[in-house]
Amino acid sequence: MEYTPPPLFKQGPSARVRLAFFVALSVGLLFLDSRFAAMEVVRKAVGTVLYPLQKIASLPIEWSQAGIDYVSTLDTLQSENRTLILEQLQDKQRLHELETLRQENEKLRKLMNVGNTLKVKRSILSEIVSDARDPFSRKIIIGKGLIQGVKEGMPVIDELGLLGQVTRAFPSRAEVSLITDKEQIIPVENLRNGIRSVAYGGLDGGLLELRFMAANADIENNDLLVTSGLDGVYPRGVPVARVIRVERNSRYAFASIFCEPIAGVERHRFVLVLDTFREKPPALPTAPPPATNTEAGNGN
Repeated sequence: MEYTPPPLFKQGPSARVRLAFFVALSVGLLFLDSRFAAMEVVRKAVGTVLYPLQKIASLPIEWSQAGIDYVSTLDTLQSENRTLILEQLQDKQRLHELETLRQENEKLRKLMNVGNTLKVKRSILSEIVSDARDPFSRKIIIGKGLIQGVKEGMPVIDELGLLGQVTRAFPSRAEVSLITDKEQIIPVENLRNGIRSVAYGGLDGGLLELRFMAANADIENNDLLVTSGLDGVYPRGVPVARVIRVERNSRYAFASIFCEPIAGVERHRFVLVLDTFREKPPALPTAPPPATNTEAGNGN
């Protein structure tokens, strides 16, 4: 019995025929396109029509890749920024250390030059290691002592002026009383007119005072006071203080004169200890006692 569809539902060529036809058509088009570029125009037209669809289809991938790139770039930039900030801080620290060393070298050079200009037996460079523990006195501890030749009574200076005096010496340390200490008394001379006086420490605010100066004494603000050298301890000409205030009252015989130290009493690191001690000259030979009359008579 034949099962063929009625003419109304005729299906056309069979599947095999259609397959063979399209295969032959594809091969023919490929041949023509490879030899004569016959499909170039069609391909461009189709590409132009389909480009917006291709662009829309690729947007999610592009956005995803852009997000990944943004996050990666942001992390990289943040890491580089942290590295640059750290390097900048390190450079600033090194620059600060170099500047500190330069300033210290400059101060040391000035300090040694000052020591060379003074007429002293020798000078000993030392570093301030600490402040004294007594809060009611103005003292410092230096890192040189008896072993290095530091002795009690030696004056101590910085590159600006007189700092103090060694009051106690230990084998490898020494205590220095600053000129602002209440126990310090320094013979001074007014560099402007040569008037001599004595400066006393112990005032509030780290000031010095010239005592027992007549009310009409020729002392003015900004006068520079230097060591007079009369005591034999401090060499002459070392800057000590500058007059900052002169108070005169007709009811009192003496003026009140206040001075500010020249030296960096509380801010310097290196100091110079001056050996101003002079060795005692050898004793002169004593003359023999005169001969007595008895000895003279025996000689006859």
